[in-house]
Amino acid sequence: MLESRKLQKVGRSTITVSLPNKWIRENSIKPGDLVFIMQEKGGALRIVPSKFFRQEEIEEEYVVNADLCDEPGMLERIIVGGYILGCNLIRIISRNRIEKTHIDEVRRITRKLIGLGILEETSNNILLHCSLDPTKFKIDMLIRRLSLIVSTILSEAMQSLIENNESLAKEAIERENEADTVYYLATRLIIHAQRKHELAEQIGLTDVLLIPAVRLILQSLELIGDYSEDIAKKVISLNIYRDRIQADIIKRIYEFSEAARTIFQKAIDCIFTGDIKIANSVLEMKNVLEAQAERLMSELPEIPYLRAIISGLNNIASIGAINANIAINKALHERSKHIENIIKVVRHVLPH
Repeated sequence: MLESRKLQKVGRSTITVSLPNKWIRENSIKPGDLVFIMQEKGGALRIVPSKFFRQEEIEEEYVVNADLCDEPGMLERIIVGGYILGCNLIRIISRNRIEKTHIDEVRRITRKLIGLGILEETSNNILLHCSLDPTKFKIDMLIRRLSLIVSTILSEAMQSLIENNESLAKEAIERENEADTVYYLATRLIIHAQRKHELAEQIGLTDVLLIPAVRLILQSLELIGDYSEDIAKKVISLNIYRDRIQADIIKRIYEFSEAARTIFQKAIDCIFTGDIKIANSVLEMKNVLEAQAERLMSELPEIPYLRAIISGLNNIASIGAINANIAINKALHERSKHIENIIKVVRHVLPH
């Protein structure tokens, strides 16, 4: 509810404004209490009761009972969830002794989560602590980094296919862990920025309205990494049928993969350049590639994994093209903001 207040002059230069009684009661504020005033983008002021700052200084532990994590990967996923949600202290407990499988999960996942490490460890208790400084990272840099990693995974998987080099496919599979690391970090930062608007600006999210779009960009890239890893695994499985596949078939699949990779790379570039024309051409390219996929699928020999590889590549192109739509919407949003700013300037300089 919008409520107006008159400014009052006290003394020679001090100007004061009264606070709403309802807000004072809800926050249990009394005379002599301390409040914090923060200037936000656009000139607005935010008044925050001191109790919220005291609560933030006390780090609460996120406690996980390992005894209840009785399915493979469950503990690992819970730790990832806690990390992404911004927990700095994660404690894993057990009534008796933490099982070796759980210890292995903890050690495996901490290697993927930047800033998270084991602070304490006993037979029935493990304390994880995150010492990450979020202001050291920029979201744009993380998006570009993730895009480069997943592009490399796909490239290595397809080079493995065309060169019949299994070691390249294995390298691609191992590289997917690096993609997960960047994705988890960036997602943690975004969620943290939604709670603290001052952090949003520090990490490069100057427009909070675009935060959902950034989250979608990251999810699309992470999914492309998953599809690329799966393709690398299928390339390895395909080796036993290699002598039944003609060279021109391998070449056509490789060329198809290069087109799919171009689509998602150009879409990401458009997000930063704001080039609507190129973003539109990416969407048209995706439509052409879908028709090529149908034709190629119908012409492939009946050999296991070949059609699955084409399907995965087609999915990569479709997911990557989502970012072209985001690029168009982002560019239009930023141009409309620019026009609004021009109108404000004109209104300010014109005589009333």
